This record gives sequence, C-alpha cells and structure tokens, in this order.
Amino acid sequence: MAHNYAVLEPVIARAERCWMWDVEGKKYLDFHSGYCSANQGHCHPKIVDTLIRQVKILTTPSRAFDNDQTGAYAELMCKTFGYDKILPSNSGVEACESAVKLARRWGYVVKGVPENKAEVLFPNGCFWGRSITAISGCDDPMRYEKFGPFTPGFPLVPYNDLDALEKMLESHPNIVAYMTEPIQGEGGVIIPDKGYLREAHKLLKKHNCLMICDEIQTGLGRTGKMLCVHHEDDFRPDMVTLGKSTSGGLLPLSLVMADDEVMLTIKPGEHGSTFGGNALACAVGKTALEVIIEEDLCKKSEENGAFLVRELKNIKSKLIKEARGKGLFCSLELNQKGLGKHVIASLNRNGLACKNTHDTTIRLAPPLITTKEELTQGVEIIEKTLKEFE
Repeated sequence: MAHNYAVLEPVIARAERCWMWDVEGKKYLDFHSGYCSANQGHCHPKIVDTLIRQVKILTTPSRAFDNDQTGAYAELMCKTFGYDKILPSNSGVEACESAVKLARRWGYVVKGVPENKAEVLFPNGCFWGRSITAISGCDDPMRYEKFGPFTPGFPLVPYNDLDALEKMLESHPNIVAYMTEPIQGEGGVIIPDKGYLREAHKLLKKHNCLMICDEIQTGLGRTGKMLCVHHEDDFRPDMVTLGKSTSGGLLPLSLVMADDEVMLTIKPGEHGSTFGGNALACAVGKTALEVIIEEDLCKKSEENGAFLVRELKNIKSKLIKEARGKGLFCSLELNQKGLGKHVIASLNRNGLACKNTHDTTIRLAPPLITTKEELTQGVEIIEKTLKEFE
C-alpha cells in the first residue's frame, strides 16, 4: 500500500453498531465512524439487506440508461431536503468539484461573469478533499506542498468573519460562489458564531453570488439536525453537498443538491460519472436515509451529543483546553503541542477508536446509534488515558 495514511495500531476485522474488533478479537468502542460515514452504525442490518438484495439484481447499467432505483432515490432526497434536483457522484471531493463546476457555469450563463474569470471563494482552514482542484482551494501546506501548479480562481477568506467576507465580495466582482463547511471538520470541529451562515448568505445574495454548504461530514444527523445548516433560522443555501453516511458507510455515494436555476445550467454530455447514481448506490442510499428518519437519529444525535459534551467538560485534566461540539460532532482541544498523536495512540490501545486532526485536536464522532451508556464508557477511557500523560 502507498504510505498516504498514518495508519493507527488496530487491524480491524469486524464492526457492528458502534463497536469494532481487530484480527485478534480485541473490542474497540468507535468514536470515529469512518470519518462520519457510519452515522447509522456499522453494518446496519436494514441497509445491508438492501445492498445484498440489489447487488443480485442490478448494479451499474450506467447513466446512459434510466434504472428503477436512481429516480426513486432522487425523489426521496428532493422531498426530504426541498431542492429541485440532485447530481449524484461517488466521493465527497467529487461532489464538491461538481458544485464548483455548477457555480462556475451559473456564473457565466446567469450572472454574466467574463469567460474564464469566475472565482469560487473558500474559507481559511477548510478541507474538501485532496484532488488538485481541492488542494488549490485550501491553506494547509500538508495538502498542497510540492503538488503544484494549482487550479486558479480560489481566493481564501477568514472563516467566521463577516467583515472580511464583505470586503472580499466588494473587491472581487468575479466571485460566483462561496463554499464553506457549516462546521469545519478537519480544521478541528470549529463551530462558527450563531447566525454566521445566514448573514453570510445575505451578503452573497447582495453581490449576486451563490452559497454552497459542504455537508459531507456534518450532514445526515451528525450535528443533531438532518443538515447542519438547519440550526440556522431563515437560511437555505443555494447548493448542498452530501457524502460519507449517504450510504451508511457501505459504499461510495455523494451528491450535490440545488434548484433548477443552478442545476439546469449543465446540459447532457457536459458532466458525468460512470458510477455516479448507479442503481446499487441509489438503492442503498435510499434505505440509509430512511433509517435516519425511521430511527429518529437526528434527535438521538442532538440529545446524546449534548450529554457527551457535558461529560467531556466534566473531565478533570490539566491537559484539556476546551471541549466543544454540536450533536455528536465533538472534539477535545489539548493545550500541549505535539501531544495529540500520542494521546490518540494510547486511546486506541485502551479500546477507544478515534483520531486526532492537526496537532492538538481529538475529534470525537461516534455513530448516532451510540447509547448514553456507551458514550459514558468512551468518556471513562478518555479520562483514564489523559491521566497517563499528566
């Protein structure tokens, strides 16, 4: 295997709900959820049953033909989220690049930006993938160093700073969209001020620009709402990207949601994906969304997330700078540089599967089906582990 991941110690062989087992049979409580791809819990039986049934019937006839699963999935997604159309793809970065293409096309044919001058704005600290285009729109040297030249047209602006956003919009007339995570995940679970997203959208509308909310990690119940943007009143982004838990972690499935004014600017043959919107992924995706709705996982995430944050704040450790979170999207900020990777290694040895982001942030994102009793077990492991470093 290429050495593009710093792989943690356990070699996982099996997973169920919020638990994983390694090849030697050791059990781990999962506070990682496959980078939030297993919101419904690992190997959810209803989603697995759909996958097994569909894989025997029809998988990938290609989008050159209609199939009986893609339309049903699109109908459920549009009914649930209130957008006119979806554009399905595979990975999160593919969905976000599709959103960038849609924004640029809209900018040329609707806003009237001069050809090849469209800009899409991103916030400092963002992360939306590792393709050449994605690393062109970020400020993390680990992502972009020695991978240039880069895709032009992606200026950066400070996150959670409305004044900086307004100045950027006033000085860059060719901006067509602003793409942002409602909560920065890889950035360390950075939660913006209440009202930031809504007010940012007003500024964008004032300057005839679109707002794209990247909900690849935060969507589908992770923060206690079906979409993280639903925490804001009177706010609806022009585009939303989804991925990861769209399939319950069983296979790649991502998408962009938008209304016809944006989505129909791309015509047949101008964009596509061999596996995007295949019958198998759409059948699985439909069931994965139904599970979130039927099991009321948004409410569970909201209630259990508040419980988890309270328990994290109650940990008595001089190593903790801050505990924060929304729903079951949480983190612990440590106050010593260089400590994160060592704490994570020890947490995994002690039976809690999780991962740090950057140097000092421990990201905690258990499956949404995790009970309060299981969350308490996780907090006890964290408390015990931190004592090893005091």
